[in-house]
Amino acid sequence: MDINEESNLEDVTPNPEYLIKSISEQGYSLETAIADLIDNSISAEANKTEVLLDSKEKPFTLYLADNGIGMDEEALRAALQFPSSSPDHNRGPSDLGRFGLGMKTASFSQTRCFTVISKKKGSAQYSGRTWDVSFLKDNKWRMLVNSADEIKNFVSKYSALSKTYLNSFENFEANTIIIWKGLFKYENYIEDKNCKDVLSKELSKVANEHLSLVFHRFMEQKKLPLQIRLNNHLVKPYNPFPIGENGFRAIEDKHRTFGDDSIKIEGFVLPSRSIDEVKNGLTQWTTPSKGLMDMEGIYIYRSGRIILFGGWNGLIKKSQRLQLARLRVEIGNSADHLLHLNIAKSQVIIPHDLRNAFEVYVNELKVEAEREFYNKSIHKFTGSRTEDNERLFKKVPTNKGMRLEINKDFPLLQSLKNDIPPSQKVNLNLFIRMINTILNKIRQTHEDDDFVNIRTEDFADSSEFYSVINSLISNGMSPKFIKNNVIPDLGIKPDTLPIDIQNLLRDK
Repeated sequence: MDINEESNLEDVTPNPEYLIKSISEQGYSLETAIADLIDNSISAEANKTEVLLDSKEKPFTLYLADNGIGMDEEALRAALQFPSSSPDHNRGPSDLGRFGLGMKTASFSQTRCFTVISKKKGSAQYSGRTWDVSFLKDNKWRMLVNSADEIKNFVSKYSALSKTYLNSFENFEANTIIIWKGLFKYENYIEDKNCKDVLSKELSKVANEHLSLVFHRFMEQKKLPLQIRLNNHLVKPYNPFPIGENGFRAIEDKHRTFGDDSIKIEGFVLPSRSIDEVKNGLTQWTTPSKGLMDMEGIYIYRSGRIILFGGWNGLIKKSQRLQLARLRVEIGNSADHLLHLNIAKSQVIIPHDLRNAFEVYVNELKVEAEREFYNKSIHKFTGSRTEDNERLFKKVPTNKGMRLEINKDFPLLQSLKNDIPPSQKVNLNLFIRMINTILNKIRQTHEDDDFVNIRTEDFADSSEFYSVINSLISNGMSPKFIKNNVIPDLGIKPDTLPIDIQNLLRDK
């Protein structure tokens, strides 16, 4: 075909109104849309940003302002194009964008008209641009250039609104202000009498909680920590991996080169006591509105920002016994295309060549989390030695998880040991060990070890154990029954017994 012939070409310029409405439906909620705008603030080196709602009358207006480096008129015009950059371009480590669509799609997911006014840091001159779907209905791509009076009016309204809320920032200069005029998902679908309250709650609770989790590392950093103001609230960071918290433990991490970047996966197990603590309202293990099961699963950090959290991304199913498991995944922003990160930064697909490695590691974490879960009804002893001695059972840490054992220092047991003759103490130790082994098999926290010797804390030497086995045979217990039942209940594999005891247990 000769493509130089005009007759072979057809204009298929998309309807801008339809296209914008379509691409804005990318799975955004109010809180994820706000988070996408804050990504731009962080990329612009802002350490203060505030989100303010003017709900005095409809249409409601939401302002997001930051003290980043800002943009001159040329940079602003470029930033508001569709798209403003290619997803294939190399980006700096602090650049949280990818497609060059985030600010536009996030804004259009909540409003049909938004304005961005910005100035370079240190400058006094703002520039402004507005995207309004109502101006796109004639099938022309048109962006409004805001006049000086319009810009002045926007700044004046924002400044006045900021003063009506508490917890304002000191010495804060807004270099970029984004204005959403009309929040159609609330105004069009919620009754007027409830709309304001619902929207205020979404900001103060849902968005607050989301931002505290997603940006916790930026808020926790020592140098110029990020501060976020949501109306009257200053967002406090929430770290889902409280390293140093008593009982919170990690399993061995794994690293791998991934495209032009690297990936690190590290599993963590919460202590079993966290189940009761969350039920009693202690939320160091969860955000205020979520339970442990809501927060179990994978947390993917991309350049320090959480882009996905909760759930296992199709690797395994959520379950109550896995509520103590969390997997932290660290990637840079050069691996986005390999993880198929979507525009809203809300979906990741683990590629085939990494999936097997993830599944193997998740199964290791699953085993550890299930072991800890089955400890949930066991009291963890943190009191004095005297208090510990007064309890019948105690938890003993092993390289295979926590093991439950009878406390040999329990007063009644000590009294029994003192009253029985020395020859019977060996039998008592044997009985205690059988109870411990069976108990841990039932609790699924014990796996057989390859014992090559009889444990010295149970018997002085193997001759004592030989005497016990011989005594059982003398009292009518068959060697076959002892070998198949008694020995396994001691957590010992028969083929690891001393030769003289193996001979004793051979069928006659």
